[in-house]
Amino acid sequence: MGANFVESELERLKEAGLYRKLRRVEGDQGPTLVLGGREVINFSSNNYLGLANHPALGAAAKAAIDRYGCGSGASRLISGNMTLHEELERRIAEFKGTEAALVFNSGFQVNTGVVSTLVGEGDAVFSDALNHASIIDGCRLSGAKVAVYGHLDMNRLEHELKQAPSARRKLIVTESLFSMDGDEAPLADIVGLAERHGAMVMVDEAHATGVYEPNGAGLVAKLGLGEGVFVQMGTLGKALGGFGAYIAGSKALRDLLINRCRSFIFTTSLPPAVMAMAIAAIDLVEKEPGRRKTLADNSERLRAGLRGLGYLLGDSGRQILPLMVGDASRCMELSQRFLERGVFAHGIRPPTVPPGTSRLRITLMATHTQRQLDQALEVFKAAKD
Repeated sequence: MGANFVESELERLKEAGLYRKLRRVEGDQGPTLVLGGREVINFSSNNYLGLANHPALGAAAKAAIDRYGCGSGASRLISGNMTLHEELERRIAEFKGTEAALVFNSGFQVNTGVVSTLVGEGDAVFSDALNHASIIDGCRLSGAKVAVYGHLDMNRLEHELKQAPSARRKLIVTESLFSMDGDEAPLADIVGLAERHGAMVMVDEAHATGVYEPNGAGLVAKLGLGEGVFVQMGTLGKALGGFGAYIAGSKALRDLLINRCRSFIFTTSLPPAVMAMAIAAIDLVEKEPGRRKTLADNSERLRAGLRGLGYLLGDSGRQILPLMVGDASRCMELSQRFLERGVFAHGIRPPTVPPGTSRLRITLMATHTQRQLDQALEVFKAAKD
């Protein structure tokens, strides 16, 4: 019975154009990748600043292994709270301009664990319609009443807030830079609504960390909204080039999560090498602002070129360019056509994005060269013709 179910489900996915399989990447994660023995231009990585290959991160990881060993051996609350955990958290708090920080093993664990720690039965959580799957799952796990408002629709958010006057606690949760659309949340408006309606704000800065001025700390910092955002989360595995995630906020928030957040409590802590890499990456982000400038320039160059060719890119204004296709099967066919011509732009289909909005998610890196961008535009032009 079980085997029959699995086979039929796989067949259904194939018929709907939603079947997925793993691609093996040979070599390192750079502006080009080797797929199937062939080098292609890589527009499918979150390694936005090119730090995943930086020698400073490698040196920091090796030194940490020599001094602290390979693994942490336990959860943080048993014997896995090591010197580097606390050093990294101090560094993150300084970077984000907050009182404290807490490191998690992944962004998914942050969002599922923190949302369900802050709100529960009798509470209300308000979530943007295009929030990441981890936020959606966190809302569902919380047991709170969930109100999903239209993407960036502040009128709808205000309406939903007004409909929950009796909620014990209220939490608004949003991405700052949306991972699949590349557009920005109106954070100042969200903070204003939260203040008027007695709500907390949680902002997912996974794709904004490292890329915004003045120091790469994210959109919250750029807009000077730190006082109005209760929880800032971010990842160590995108622009920072490593692995893991964090929250930044008050010391009281940190203490509450240590005591109540299941996705923090019941897991082996991050190993020393990963934390040392993150510290080195934050140092580079602050010391080398030219990487952010190059990333912005590369993004604008490719965006202008693609729009000039007639491609639809939505409202993207950063390093994430959604080349809108619509149909899932056609999206994957177009991705394959680009790949055959030397450009890897991965197709994104439901359930990652809503039905009818399949797209190629093109992401830029600071280490893409002008020649690579020009070569890619020639490929996009040829495929269009």
